[in-house]
Amino acid sequence: MLAAELRGIITDTALRNGGHLASNLGMVEATIALHCVFSSPQDKIFFDVGHQSYAHKLLTGRYARFGTLRQYGGISGFPNREESEHDPMTEGHCGTSLSAALGFAEAERLQGRENWMVAVVGDGALTNGMIYEALNNCADRDLRLVILVNDNDMSISRSKGGLHNHLARVRTSKRYFHFKHGLQDFFAHIPLLGRALRAAARQVKLLIKRLFLNTTLFEDLGLDYLGPVDGHDIAWLRTVLEEAKRRKGVCVVHMITQKGKGNSEAEASPEHYHSVGAEGGERDFSACAGEFVLAQAKRENHIVAITAAMRAGVGLTPFALALPERFFDVGIAEEHAVTFAAGLAADGMRPVLFLYSTFAQRAYDQLLHDVAIQALPLTLLIDRAGLVAGDGVTHQGIFDYPLFAPIPNVRITAPVTFAELERCIGEALSYPALAVVRYPKGGEISLSGMIDEDTLAYTPAVAEKRVVILTYGRVTQIALEAAERIGAGVIRLIQIAPLDGARIRALTAGAKLVYVFEEGIRTGGVGEAVAALFGEQGGPGVHIHAIEHLIGHGALGDLFRECGFTAEEIVRRIQKSDENLL
Repeated sequence: MLAAELRGIITDTALRNGGHLASNLGMVEATIALHCVFSSPQDKIFFDVGHQSYAHKLLTGRYARFGTLRQYGGISGFPNREESEHDPMTEGHCGTSLSAALGFAEAERLQGRENWMVAVVGDGALTNGMIYEALNNCADRDLRLVILVNDNDMSISRSKGGLHNHLARVRTSKRYFHFKHGLQDFFAHIPLLGRALRAAARQVKLLIKRLFLNTTLFEDLGLDYLGPVDGHDIAWLRTVLEEAKRRKGVCVVHMITQKGKGNSEAEASPEHYHSVGAEGGERDFSACAGEFVLAQAKRENHIVAITAAMRAGVGLTPFALALPERFFDVGIAEEHAVTFAAGLAADGMRPVLFLYSTFAQRAYDQLLHDVAIQALPLTLLIDRAGLVAGDGVTHQGIFDYPLFAPIPNVRITAPVTFAELERCIGEALSYPALAVVRYPKGGEISLSGMIDEDTLAYTPAVAEKRVVILTYGRVTQIALEAAERIGAGVIRLIQIAPLDGARIRALTAGAKLVYVFEEGIRTGGVGEAVAALFGEQGGPGVHIHAIEHLIGHGALGDLFRECGFTAEEIVRRIQKSDENLL
């Protein structure tokens, strides 16, 4: 059976390479039904979030390469338009599918084409405000657009007992559709009275529906609605999708699926199997951050923890269990999370907001408008800062510093050990404005031979070196290795905003070259801030080694090599800069 074969391949590959398992197992039959009813790539399927697209990849020419999922040079764990014509958009962030599908549908209409667009929207995506902005623009549109809502954890419309369930099944059955269309055709052929009878029948149907069935949000917005339908019954779902294509205007198909379908462990614990890793389960920054905040919250009653649908990912499960009244999961709604935190802070609480770096990008306006301008204290913990191995281009945490550093009074730190993380969080909780602590995915790094002086650390006798490598974060290990080979000094920034300019100038007073090495985007990064510091007041030459292009997926070592993040490449670049320095 095709569904069983797809499940086996998805399970084996995800457990071996890492990836999103439970959500993909729940989408197998639905994906088969979609490809039976719609003709990709002419008809286009948009997945929200893109991590439920594995079966789609297998059915669209990527079967032979599926074993390379999330590996360097292999296929992406998300839809990627550069990978296949069957992926109309590169998708990795929640809430975008319907807006994109609506744009495609309008473009098709304007160009006189009749292809279908399908937005597959997970129930988690329905907690993101962008979906509702798009829904608001779907009403009264004569477009070839179907919205397939994948409901695997929540009820969109509240059921009202057995009668509701029975009528819901009746209205999505093939016999019901055949009867309905036959009756419409019969009325249409009655001279003079046909149109009036057809309208009267429609009113009777609406009356029955209001009496026995709750209307859904979608219907209240003026959209056709079909469902709920069993998303694991391919034949039934095909019938409903075919009916959706007969409707005039945008139609919502509501299907019920089970996360982890076909895998007993994933069915029993879908949160745990949402994303599985190929690496071991050593203690990491995420778990430690959750532990440290929980310990502090047990001592201070005004501390609260907030996350945007990433409780387990950011290490907040113990906090949620220990202090449930002070734990808030706001769903996939980063913008709301920030302003919600601002409200808590304005009324005397001390909020700690945990976000992945790539998702924190959504919250810039709220951080500026509702936190900074209001002069409110907020501790923002940025998880997955820097390069992230398997998830690829949409998930790289390399843009948060240029976004947040210009915000007035912000303090940004980059710890590299667990002890340093605890210290940075403690300082952030007493800071009177926005304090950002950013840390990578994974474990701490080992540092030796560095002198720690609160906001920065440096190697002994760094002021006597002609070449100084200035860096921060986990790439400090690489900087130290390169420095040992060429006799350079190393300065590691712990606080990266605002920069301790006086201290940096004092330590680099005798240097001819400051080599800034950072695991972040070059434009607006720490390197440019350091270059501006020396440009304004004079000093050594500055060479910036940072990320200058979008980075895909693969093992962290592969991504580092792509960016030239090796000791050998640092030495080569320094030698090329000026051989007389060494």
